Amino acid sequence: MLLAVRGLACRYGGVQALSGLDLDLAAGEVLGLIGPNGSGKSTTLDLLAGLRPSPPDTLRLAGQPIGHLPAHRRARLGLRRTFQEPRLVAALTVRENLAAALPVGRGWPWRRKDDMPWLEACGLAHDAGRLAGELSFGARRRLELARALSPGPRLVLLDEPAAGLTEEEVGMLGETILRIRRAGVGVVLVDHVMRLVMAVSDRLAVLERGCKIAEGSPAAVSADPRVRRVYLGEGT
Repeated sequence: MLLAVRGLACRYGGVQALSGLDLDLAAGEVLGLIGPNGSGKSTTLDLLAGLRPSPPDTLRLAGQPIGHLPAHRRARLGLRRTFQEPRLVAALTVRENLAAALPVGRGWPWRRKDDMPWLEACGLAHDAGRLAGELSFGARRRLELARALSPGPRLVLLDEPAAGLTEEEVGMLGETILRIRRAGVGVVLVDHVMRLVMAVSDRLAVLERGCKIAEGSPAAVSADPRVRRVYLGEGT
């Protein structure tokens, strides 16, 4: 098991944003995390990535407890995430943005050729020398993803990567996520573009008001009456 989540919880003042969440993810598996706005999806990603504190015994990555680790140490263990708004350095080139996000230290494995597979997968191979500030919004989103992938992660958390993309770019994103999956990397995907989520996810977990109300294959979850009522607005 790549990721094990047990009893994950979070409060914002008097609001229980997440309550006792359990999740499992295998290597090379895509878990779609869906639910209405405010259901706790981005909070879950923040807790997994270490951007919000979590009890040390709630999270394990490849069997290692990580709940006590800060975000940068989780990243060095191979846990990466993207954000709803790309966080790039506009004055740096595409390739420099990738390099700037990597840990520097003894045995640093990155070489210029190492980023090319993920630049190609994200459709950016021909833009490696361009400034990030010159890219279209869709290309900036793809650069955010490429930066999370290079060098090889174990687990990638994707926070609404398809938002604002064209139909063609959504299709390219889906192909990239499937390529990540084939490389043995685990993916937790949060997105409201359901055609993407349904196409690439092995399993879905559905949140409502911080609680998991359903989990299973995309076909089983989409047929669940409670999910259809809560998320799709049917029967109301």
